[in-house]
Amino acid sequence: MHTVELLDQALRLAERLGYVLRQEWLGGSGGGGCEIKGRKHFFLDLALSPAEQLEQVAQAIRDAQPTEILPMTPELGRALKLGKAA
Repeated sequence: MHTVELLDQALRLAERLGYVLRQEWLGGSGGGGCEIKGRKHFFLDLALSPAEQLEQVAQAIRDAQPTEILPMTPELGRALKLGKAA
């Protein structure tokens, strides 16, 4: 599966985990998950390559938990470096 497809799946998973997604040009120096006024937000840095964006999303998903109960493709589970995909 291509990185862009995995990135799309990862972003959808982040939404299911409650993240509000924002796509911003941050010049390659920012991005990632945070909490603002009690809501989880994820800023996707459009200046990064798809592989770098995927790693940012993956880190937010790994930090969010409980990912083991969310359905995902085995490819996405491997890309996110999770123990096992549902």
